[in-house]
Amino acid sequence: MQYSFLNLVRQGLSGHQDWPAQWRSPEPKTAYDVVVVGAGGHGLATAYYLAKEHGITNVAVLEKGWLGGGNTGRNTTIIRSNYLWEESEAIYEHALRLWETLSRELNYNVMYSPRGVMMLAHNVHDVQVFKRHVHANRLAGIDNEWLSPEEAKAFCPPLNISRQLRYPVLGGALQRRGGVARHDAVAWGYARGADRLGVDIIQNCEVTGIRRDINGAVEGVETTRGTIKAKKVGVVAAGHTSVLMAMASLRMPIESFPLQALVSEPIKPVLPCVVMSNSIHAYISQSDKGELVIGAGTDVYTSYSQTGGLHITTHTLEAIAELFPTFRRLRMMRNWGGIVDVTPDRSPIIGTTPVPGLFVNCGWGTGGFKATPGSGHVFAATIARGEPHPIAAPFSLERFVTGRLIDEAAAAAVAH
Repeated sequence: MQYSFLNLVRQGLSGHQDWPAQWRSPEPKTAYDVVVVGAGGHGLATAYYLAKEHGITNVAVLEKGWLGGGNTGRNTTIIRSNYLWEESEAIYEHALRLWETLSRELNYNVMYSPRGVMMLAHNVHDVQVFKRHVHANRLAGIDNEWLSPEEAKAFCPPLNISRQLRYPVLGGALQRRGGVARHDAVAWGYARGADRLGVDIIQNCEVTGIRRDINGAVEGVETTRGTIKAKKVGVVAAGHTSVLMAMASLRMPIESFPLQALVSEPIKPVLPCVVMSNSIHAYISQSDKGELVIGAGTDVYTSYSQTGGLHITTHTLEAIAELFPTFRRLRMMRNWGGIVDVTPDRSPIIGTTPVPGLFVNCGWGTGGFKATPGSGHVFAATIARGEPHPIAAPFSLERFVTGRLIDEAAAAAVAH
């Protein structure tokens, strides 16, 4: 009988006893050096770098469903590092540099395509904000440049720059090294790499409790497949971090929201770059399969829904159809919502917690996919050393006590 590993894993049935041993998730051992909760891109990247960079191979990645089946399978593929604040520039630029060589590093094609990310300005405020971004990025050695409306259209011919638009294009900021990658390939690449280094990736294994010893330190996790002992536990489960951390009696400064996205029917190549608009809160690119990938904003209500509100999609499509009139007659193929964790300053939390041995990586909002390699790299170092990696240090949980916030809520275009 022929088996498709991709189909089996996507069905969440990789432990089926009738399948060949090489297609099954391993049975969890009773103890590991490190347990990583969440087999999305960030969790798998963390496990890979723990093994490769720090020699810690006795690692289990636990996933309640199948690997890459959460937000990693629901993102809109955009990669960029043109953030405003120095702390954000550092983590996202670190990630972008890893993206640039990731296919070679993992010996797996993640389909990274540096086609450029262009952010449109529609009013005087947009122009001032994006020019500020350009100057700040150049000071940090990050590429970014300002385009006139005519230069923006030359870079992206389908763009409508008529002055009669509801949202006229006054210019744009372009990061040429930005672009896209295959939305779930990064998880598959890191999974293969971690597996080769001896990491156990255990699917259909939901964490139901975090065990603590008499002194309050982590001593393992309870799962639907039994108790697993570990002195270090890293939680990297987008959208459900607050639920998991509550198991260790920790309340996190995050809220969960559905984030809207959709794709059109596939068409021939027509859109050469990624186009983003902060005022409209919409962004668009074209996948290698020909679909137009369109992202919208978050729903205003906290929820774990993976659908979101149709009114948000409708507003986004109206604006996209005005900026790109040639797309008006295309049909929407599917619509979905990913669950994102959002912090008060719209920046992630990476680091230690008040519980010894418990580490957390969460709160990426809409910036999670683009950060995947950098996030996994610095989180692995934090877990291995027991103290924050220098790039991760500003994103500690303690900043909500000290007030040293990284306010990307006001700085980043289209949220993240």
